[in-house]
Amino acid sequence: MATKTTPAEAQPTSAAKLAYSRDLLLGLYKMLVKCRMCDEKARILFRQSKFAGNFYSNVGQEAGEVGAAYSLREDDWIAPSHRDWTSNIIKGVPLKFCFAQLYAKATSPDKGRSSPAHMGYAPLHIITPASSIAGQLNVGTGVALGIKKLGQDSVVVCFFGDGATSIGGFHEALNFAAVHRLPVVYLCQNNLWAESVPLRLQTALTNLSDRAKAYGFPGISVDGNDVLAVHGAATAAIERARAGEGPTLIEAKTYRWYGHSEIDPAKYRVKEEVEAWKKLCPVVRFEKYLAEKKLLNDDLKKKVAAEITAEIDEAVAFAEESPYPKPEDAADFVWS
Repeated sequence: MATKTTPAEAQPTSAAKLAYSRDLLLGLYKMLVKCRMCDEKARILFRQSKFAGNFYSNVGQEAGEVGAAYSLREDDWIAPSHRDWTSNIIKGVPLKFCFAQLYAKATSPDKGRSSPAHMGYAPLHIITPASSIAGQLNVGTGVALGIKKLGQDSVVVCFFGDGATSIGGFHEALNFAAVHRLPVVYLCQNNLWAESVPLRLQTALTNLSDRAKAYGFPGISVDGNDVLAVHGAATAAIERARAGEGPTLIEAKTYRWYGHSEIDPAKYRVKEEVEAWKKLCPVVRFEKYLAEKKLLNDDLKKKVAAEITAEIDEAVAFAEESPYPKPEDAADFVWS
C-alpha cells in the first residue's frame, strides 16, 4: 500500500541574512540547472536503451549536492553514493566524460568498467562509489585520515541518503572520524525513503542530524531544497574541518521526485505526496529568489538553458561516437 509522508514546511531562503556575491548566486543557479538538465537527459537516454544497467535519478535533490560541493577546492575530496552522478559535474569533471561513463565507453574515466552508477574521477579527487550502501562513508573517512596524517588542509565531503544511517558502516565511520577529529563533512540527503522503506520505519528520530550527538560532534538539519541554506551550513562545516576541529553531520531534508531507480515505479508513495514536494522544487524556488533580487529574468533563464543544452548535446555525441572497450582489455589496470 502506498504511504504518505509530509514535506517539510517551506522555509524562507537563508540568503536574506547572508552576503552572497552576484557571481556566486548565478553560479549556484547555473549549476542547479545543469545538474537538473543532465539528470533528466540521462533518464531519457536510459529509457531509449542508449545505455544498460540502471540509473538512479537525483532530480529534486540538487540543492543538497550543489550547496555542499560548489565551493570546494580542487584538492578537496568527494565520496559520492550511487545517486550522486552529478557531484562529478559540480566538481568540474568534463561533461563528455560523465556521459561516456553512463554509456560504459572506453573514453570514460574508468574505461567502461563500472557503468553507470559508479562514477569517480581521480584527477579531481572524486572517489568511485561502492555498490554497498554507506560504503563510501568508510572510504571517505579513510581518506580524511590520510589527509590528517599528511598534514594537509583539504577536506572530504561524503554524500549519502537517509537509508545509509541505518547501516553499521555509517556508525563506524562517524565514530572513527570523531575520535580522530578528521577533516570530513557528512551530508545526508534525507529524501524520506530508503528505496521503498519510509523514514518512520527506519528511525524514531525527527532530525537525523541528532545522530551526531552520539559521537560528540555537531549535527545540523537544514532545508535541503534551499541551496543557500545548504551552502551556508556546508561552508561553515568545511571551514571547521579545514581548521582541524573535526567532522560535522548535515541533514538536508529533501525529496526524490522519481523512484529509487528508473526501473522502480514507486507505487509505495501516494501521488499527493509527490506533488506536494514538487511544489518545493529547489530550482524554481531559487529562480524566484533571484528574480526578486533582480538577478534573473526570462531572457537569462533561456540563455542558461540553451548553453547547457548545447553542452549536453556535445557530450552525448562524444559518448555515442566513442568505442566500447575491447574484451581483451578487461584485465588491464588490475592490481594483481
